[in-house]
Amino acid sequence: MATSLRRKNALIVGLSLLAGIAFVVVMANLRPGPEQSGAGAQTRNVRVMPITPMPFRVEAQGYGNVRAARPWQAVARVGGRITHRHPDLESGNLIEEGTELLRIDPTRYRLAVTSAEADLASARSSKRELEQKAANTRMLLELEKERLALAEKELERVRNLAERDAVSRTRVDEQERATLQQRQAVQSLENELALIPSQRDNLNARIARAESALEQARQDLEDTRFTAPFDVRIHEAGVEQHEEVRPGQTLFRADGIARAEAVIQLPIAQLRRLMRQLPDAPEATHGEGLLDLHRRTDLSRISARLSLAGDPDTTWDARVTRIASGLDPGTRTVQVVLSVEEPYRSANPPEQPPLVRDMYVQGTLALETPDDVIVVPSAAIHEDRAYLADDQDQLERRSVSVAWSQNDLAVIDDGLKPGERLILDDLVPAIEGTPLSPTRDDSALETIRTQARGSTP
Repeated sequence: MATSLRRKNALIVGLSLLAGIAFVVVMANLRPGPEQSGAGAQTRNVRVMPITPMPFRVEAQGYGNVRAARPWQAVARVGGRITHRHPDLESGNLIEEGTELLRIDPTRYRLAVTSAEADLASARSSKRELEQKAANTRMLLELEKERLALAEKELERVRNLAERDAVSRTRVDEQERATLQQRQAVQSLENELALIPSQRDNLNARIARAESALEQARQDLEDTRFTAPFDVRIHEAGVEQHEEVRPGQTLFRADGIARAEAVIQLPIAQLRRLMRQLPDAPEATHGEGLLDLHRRTDLSRISARLSLAGDPDTTWDARVTRIASGLDPGTRTVQVVLSVEEPYRSANPPEQPPLVRDMYVQGTLALETPDDVIVVPSAAIHEDRAYLADDQDQLERRSVSVAWSQNDLAVIDDGLKPGERLILDDLVPAIEGTPLSPTRDDSALETIRTQARGSTP
C-alpha cells in the first residue's frame, strides 16, 4: 500500500514539472522578438507634412466680469419730497444725456436763494453807502482844512495887533478858541476817514459771506434736480415719487454706455509669453514685473476681443486699456482691463446682445510672433519626441523641445528643421528604422497655417 502511494506522488510531481516546462516554452515563443529595421520590417503607410516656419498668433486667455467704464451713482445732497420721477427710471432702460430723471421739491431752496440774494444786496448797499460817506468826508475835510488855515492866519494877525495894543486881549482869546475848534473839526474828520478801511473790510467780509450763502443756496436748488450727465443705462432705481429722501441717500445707479470694461484674470505665464513677442518688450522674469508694463510698453499693438462665456460666437472687439495693480498669489493671475467702445452700437438681441454690467466673458489677447516659427500638431508630439520620415523613407524618432502649446498646436523651440517630413499618424509600435510609404498631406499643412493665424479651420 505504501509503495503504491509513493508511485502516485512521484507521478504527480513529474506531471507538474512537465506542465511548467511547457508553459515556459509557450511564453518564450509568444514573446516579441528584437526590434527589426530595414528590409526585414513591414512597410507602413503614413501621412507626412513638411516642416515649414510660419507666422503664429500667440494668444492669452482668461475670464472675468464686465463693469461700466463710467458708472454714475445719484446721491441726494439735499432732503425733501420727490415731486417728479421719469417714467423710464427703471432698471435696464436707456436714458439720453440731459434727461431729467428725478426732482426734489425745490420750494424751500428757492426761498433760501431769495433770502441769500436779499442779504447780499443789503451788504452791497451798505458798502456803497460807506464809499459815498468816505467821499463826502474827504470833501468836508478839505473844506475844514481851508477854514483852519484861515483861522490860523487870523489868529496870527490878531496877536500882532495885540502886541501893538491895537486889539484887546479878549479878542485874542476869542480867535484862539475859534482856531482850536477848527482844529478839532479837522481832526474829527480825519478820524472818521481813518475808520473807513476797517469798515470797508467788515462789509467786504459780510458780502463774501452773503455771496457764499447765495452760492450754497443756488447749489442746493440745483441739487434738487437729477439730470443724466451722459447717455446711460439704468442699473438700479430705489425711490418712488412722493417719497421723502434724506441727504446722503442713494437714489439710483446708472452706467455710461459709451464704453464698457472687462477685468480679465490672465495667467502670468500666458501674459509673459505674449509680451515677449513685442520687439521692445522689457525683460520681466517675475509676475510683479508685469504690473507696470502699460507704462513701459505700447499695449495698443496687442489685439483683443471679448466673447460671451459659453458662447464663443458672440464677440466684441476690444483693446487693452491697462494692467491693473495687484497679483493673485493663489491663482497666479494678473488683472488685465479690456475696454469696448460703444458696446450698444452693434447690439441686435438675441443674436448679438449688448455688453452690460456683470456679464461673465472670456478675454483673448493676441500678438503675432515677430519671426516665423515651427508649428506642428500637438498630437504629432509623443512624449517629447517627433516621428519623422528620413531621406530613406524610414522612421526616425527624434527628441524635440516644445516652447509652448496652444489650441492643439505645438511651437517647437529646438529639434526640427525646415524641410523635414513630420509624420502625422500615431504609429504603434514606433520602431526606429521602420520602412515607410509616406504621403504628403497638404491639407493638414493648410489647416495648421489657418490655426496658427488664429482662425477657425
